[in-house]
Amino acid sequence: QVQLVESGGGLVQPGGSLRLSCAASGFTFSSYVMSWYRQAPGKERELVARITSSGRKNYADSVKGRFIISRLNAKNTVALQMNSLEPEDTAVYYCNVLIAGTHDYWGQGTQVTVSS
Repeated sequence: QVQLVESGGGLVQPGGSLRLSCAASGFTFSSYVMSWYRQAPGKERELVARITSSGRKNYADSVKGRFIISRLNAKNTVALQMNSLEPEDTAVYYCNVLIAGTHDYWGQGTQVTVSS
């Protein structure tokens, strides 16, 4: 079965950096678009970054120039390098894959808190 396991969240001061990682299993990782979403308290879940099977990347405007998404197909992992973090980046971050156009899979989420 499809499994997505996030790691790397935590508490960081404004201006700091964190690196999130998602370990995937149960599907042909290299064939699928992988995404990172986040959900802040009281807000809807939003797309943060996406990387296609060929490595093309897209970012939300709010994180462009600060976050970098990458994938390592040999290890079935997708990472999100987050730099210049702001309090507004505080959220639970989720790894996501959409399979067969209709099956949405999510990890359990990892908390990122940006605060002084």
